[in-house]
Amino acid sequence: MKREEAILLLANHFSWWDGFFMFQLNKRLFKRQFHVLVTEEDYRKHWFLKYLGAFAPGPAGKDVVETLLYAGGLLDDPLNLVLVFPQGKLYSSYVGKIAFEKGLLQLINASGKKFQIIFSATLSDYFDRKKPRANSYLSNWQAEEYVSLQLLKSEYNKHYEQALKTQAKITA
Repeated sequence: MKREEAILLLANHFSWWDGFFMFQLNKRLFKRQFHVLVTEEDYRKHWFLKYLGAFAPGPAGKDVVETLLYAGGLLDDPLNLVLVFPQGKLYSSYVGKIAFEKGLLQLINASGKKFQIIFSATLSDYFDRKKPRANSYLSNWQAEEYVSLQLLKSEYNKHYEQALKTQAKITA
């Protein structure tokens, strides 16, 4: 990791807990100021998320653009980490491909593009335990100067596919 660059952390959104997992991962590994983009509904419903670095757009469409500009600006400070769930909503952690909402590219373009992109795929299994075990597979992706949403999605899905294969090899 480059200490002189902020982090854009892209993660699969499979559970209510995955944001907390990434918060804890940041505390232990990245050690940056944590920010996470959440939906306006979740932000209203779970008001305490603001104390964990959450921010959300308002209900109007214009607010979404302003929020993406704000998030892009956060990436210009090397002390920041911005967590984004590109799927936008919850899906099983074992879907075949991770879908990407188009706002992610607006966020990237709103920044000075001096940040690093970290892919995270978190998968959980119970095996013979009462509580599940979650594994977060990480990789630092070196972006090209001009990033398209399709390229980013493709590269993330390669990472995700590898994480699924690695997870499948784990036994109790």
